Amino acid sequence: MLARIFRPAKNAMQSGRAKSRDWVLEFEPASARRPDALMGWTQTDDTRAQVRMSFDSKEEAVAYAEQNGIPFEVFDPKPAKRIIKAYADNFAFGRKMPWTH
Repeated sequence: MLARIFRPAKNAMQSGRAKSRDWVLEFEPASARRPDALMGWTQTDDTRAQVRMSFDSKEEAVAYAEQNGIPFEVFDPKPAKRIIKAYADNFAFGRKMPWTH
């Protein structure tokens, strides 16, 4: 049973960085999900897929996995690509596309 240690990306519906500073340890699914015959919801026999633990740092998560003998894989976050824009650039003289109105 392999565990993943990662820092979650921010939700598309949020503008801030809430709940994206912690590191998360979660287990990869051991079996595939299958639809329930009565309701059509997905179900699985794997109870470890429901476990999701948060840690303040990557080192704490790695130490917990090593202490409990859990094989793990660490995924480092990609740096955010920042595009700095100003409202005044819409009206700049050297604008690439002409401003028409």
